[in-house]
This record gives sequence, C-alpha cells and structure tokens, in this order.
Amino acid sequence: MLTKEQLIEQINILRKQKNAVIMAHYYQRAELQDIADFVGDSLALARQAAKTDADIIVLCGVHFMGETAKIICPNKKVLIPDPNAGCSLADSCQAKDLALFKEQHPDYMVVSYVNTSAAVKALTDVVVTSSNALKIINQLPPEQKILFAPDKNLGNYINSVTGRNMYLWDGACHVHSRFSIEALLQLKKEYPNAKVLAHPECKKIILDIADVVGSTEALLNYVKNSDENMFIVATESGILHKMQSFCPQKTFITVPPEATEIEVNGKLTPCSCNECEYMRLNTLEKLYECLRDEKYEIKVEHYLARQAIKPIERMLQMS
Repeated sequence: MLTKEQLIEQINILRKQKNAVIMAHYYQRAELQDIADFVGDSLALARQAAKTDADIIVLCGVHFMGETAKIICPNKKVLIPDPNAGCSLADSCQAKDLALFKEQHPDYMVVSYVNTSAAVKALTDVVVTSSNALKIINQLPPEQKILFAPDKNLGNYINSVTGRNMYLWDGACHVHSRFSIEALLQLKKEYPNAKVLAHPECKKIILDIADVVGSTEALLNYVKNSDENMFIVATESGILHKMQSFCPQKTFITVPPEATEIEVNGKLTPCSCNECEYMRLNTLEKLYECLRDEKYEIKVEHYLARQAIKPIERMLQMS
C-alpha cells in the first residue's frame, strides 16, 4: 500500500508521461482537489474539457461529468476513478421516459440540466448548469413551452425569478434535498450575523431563507469578495475546502441533513452529513490506479454523442 505522499508522486509522474490532465469537481475530496490541474463546477469543467490539449482526461467527479467530457472531446481518452460514481439526479430522468414525454408534448422545448445521461442529452434542445440556467432561460421566447428536467428545485427557483411557468420534471439531488430547515433556523438563531448561502438545487423553503442563492462557483466567488466573516452553507460540503483555502480567516458552518440513512447502489448507507456519497467514491488511490492502468474509460455511442453534443454546444454559445 502506497502512502499518500507516494501516491501523489506517482500520479505526478504518470500524468506527465501520459500527457494527462486531472479535473476535479468542487464536491470531490480535498486531496483530489489539491492534486487536480483544474477544479471547477460543471460548466467550468465542460469549458476546460473543450479546450484542453491533453491526450487523457481524468475526471474526478461522477459518471455524467465523464460522459460530458467524452462528448465534447470524442478523440480523447476520458477516465473516471470509480465507475460506480453515479448521480441520484441523473438517475431520476431516464431517456425512455423523456422520449415518451416528447412524443406526447411535441410543442415543448426540452431544457435539461447537465446532471443527466448522454442519452437524455441526446433528446434535449439545450443543456444548462446551475451557473448559466437563468441566463439561458431568459434568452428563450417567453411564449415557448418548456420542460425543465430533471431538477424540480432548480426549475422552481428559475420559475420564481423569471415569472415563467416551465413544466418541471419530478427529480431532485438527494444531497441538496435533505437539508434540515429546523437545523438551519437554529443555526440562524445561534449565529444571527452569518450570511446563509444556498445552492438552487435546495428546496424552496431553504432558498426562501437564504441571503444568497447561486451555483457552486457563484457561492465561492461571493465568499471571496464579501466583507462578511461568517457563512452558513447549504450545499455539498466539498466546496468548503476551497472556501476555507481562499478565505482562511472566515468561518463556514454547514447545514446538517434531515435523514440519517440514504440508499446508495441499492444499499442503505449512513448519511455523511451534507456529503455526496457518490462523489466520495473517488479517492487518491483510485485516481492513481485509474491513471496507471488507464481503466474505467468512459465510452459514448457515436450516434448518441452526435446528438448530445448539439445541446451542449448551444449551452456554451448561449452562456
């Protein structure tokens, strides 16, 4: 078993030898964020994938992020450290169900969150992320009927801000949906001067209390630029690593969840506060083995990739 220092040393050797770039989402373990060439939210990762000249992309995130990178970079090898790193939100929208909706509602435009499979993206008119969803929706004709899939919380937030009445798919992120309103209210009592930051995937009752609602990147930028010194954070706790590293003198308090157990891969698992259990499947050791053996390669069928790239390119153009 290699030590942490040995793993880092070997990963650094391998990525140079193989002309590989390591990308990590903000919700990854701290040691994966630290070793990554690039850390960002879903939009930033997509943009970075589009312009990299590396031969291999190792995506430290969940499966749909690897698929997105592969769709954007069909000629590059895209790897993911753990093939079981899925997404509850992506799982809530299956391609066969979306195809049926489109058949029954041909006058609806499909706007899909990036947290979806390649097959769902192939049925989508434009992809969005939490960073650009509001901007993209505001560019669409007000009379256009829209299905927003799969995150009903993000869709509801956009409806409330824009005054639209988009039809919302019944899906949600298991992490952002389980924050406890009672715990948040108690934290506000204990820390009355703290600013409440919330991701728009949270339930409306959480967003109504928040001082700032924004994507992971937007919340990070707010913290960096704010004169405030204390923040109550309602999003996946991986972002606190970057917040704390950029602002070591500031205090960050996480909102605990309601549930004590959730289902992961068909098994009940103790809740890890506000961590995504799927994101945490990736580890430094798995990253090393993945890069060493070039295993767990993401593959997307050519016909799917040809269709799925269209709404992604439209997203990049509109954002």
